Amino acid sequence: MAGTPIIVAESVSKKFGDHQVLTRVSLPVMERDVVCIVGPSGSGKTTLLRCLALLETPSEGRIVMQGAAISTPAQEKPVKAAARAVRSDIGMVFQHFNLWPHMTVLENLIEAPVRVKKLPKAEAVAIAERLLVKVDLSDKRDAYPARLSGGQQQRVAIARALAMSPKVLLFDEATSALDPELRREVLLVMRQLAQEGMTMLVVTHEMNFARHVGTRTVFMDRGEIVEEAPGAAFFDAPKTERAQRFLQQFEE
Repeated sequence: MAGTPIIVAESVSKKFGDHQVLTRVSLPVMERDVVCIVGPSGSGKTTLLRCLALLETPSEGRIVMQGAAISTPAQEKPVKAAARAVRSDIGMVFQHFNLWPHMTVLENLIEAPVRVKKLPKAEAVAIAERLLVKVDLSDKRDAYPARLSGGQQQRVAIARALAMSPKVLLFDEATSALDPELRREVLLVMRQLAQEGMTMLVVTHEMNFARHVGTRTVFMDRGEIVEEAPGAAFFDAPKTERAQRFLQQFEE
């Protein structure tokens, strides 16, 4: 992998009290990568994503974005300043949508661009309307989240993350709260983003997506990266017994 990673975890460990959740995890994410992180529940996948999104601080190690440390255990002033400078470059889509219920779909999309990036409202609205076309929700522009299906809410959440023009988009089990039909809606949008070259880090149980869309699959267990391979190669020939056992549960 030539060049400088957009974002990288460098020997990141994370403890909550006495509970070790991550142990010396290193993971670079290059431009246009679609890195799919798979593994059993409790393996540290979401915690790693939250560290990369600057929602958790590593107990050891650091998060680096385009060569600059943006999160370290000590959180020195230069690190905090670097984090502020790039925070809007890291978008995150959560499992349970996290839309603001008192705002319409359009208001959800323009809130951060106007308040954080200081975009003129008319410019933010124009961007939001283009994104609603992308996720096929133009007709829901003035609806409130409670009036939307789960799949529609998640597509709004993706559009809201894209409204900040992030350099990397993180997905935390974005389809796990949805039934199969609604999952397909969201996966279609994610697949389209991958085809357009969006850099993505995807924690998922969608093995078909990881196999066919992911550029790399990372298998985590017990807070460590156990195995890593190009998307399909991981599924065709897992090298470790732990990965083999994990994949067996998805076989027909």
